[in-house]
Amino acid sequence: MPLTDPRRLVPAGVRTEEFLLRPIGAADAARDFDAVVETRADLRVWEQSSWPDDDFTVEANRQDLEELERRHLERRAFTYTVLAPDEDECLGCVYLFPISARFLERATVTPLVEGADWAEVDAVVYFWVRSSRVASDLDVRLLDGIRRWLDADWGLVHVVFVTSEQFRRQVDVLAAAGMRAMFALREPDKAGRYLVYADPPA
Repeated sequence: MPLTDPRRLVPAGVRTEEFLLRPIGAADAARDFDAVVETRADLRVWEQSSWPDDDFTVEANRQDLEELERRHLERRAFTYTVLAPDEDECLGCVYLFPISARFLERATVTPLVEGADWAEVDAVVYFWVRSSRVASDLDVRLLDGIRRWLDADWGLVHVVFVTSEQFRRQVDVLAAAGMRAMFALREPDKAGRYLVYADPPA
């Protein structure tokens, strides 16, 4: 069943001892803003852009989150905020896209492994963790939690994780998790390429 199929039951999220994933909404603007601004340097490498700009505001973030909430409800893509268990602090964000997402359709995707077929991909996942939590390897544990959650609650078979080739920390985390760069992805307005990781073929 395609990721955005209207018959799909979209999971409400998942809770562990260390974090909670739930759909993001405009009400999360202040918490998300705090995490985004703290992680500005990493996010600019991850995004290959100037976002978040130096003059980024909570209100601008609220507008961004309103759009993320809208597309989640419309099943165009799914965005989950990562919160501390008490929900007082935003720890990061997780995004799930179908390969039919407009920015992915505009991208050039090149297989790096023989037999890799982009058309078979069920979901394209991006994630980030606020910079103050990276030293404790939260990104490693979040990745593991996301993978377990996608397998248990989404029933997706072919899932890939994407990161900027320049974001060496996340490249290393994905490789250390046993995944392999299966595709290179280039967006027309980005200077560098992205690497698309998945479990290697059996």
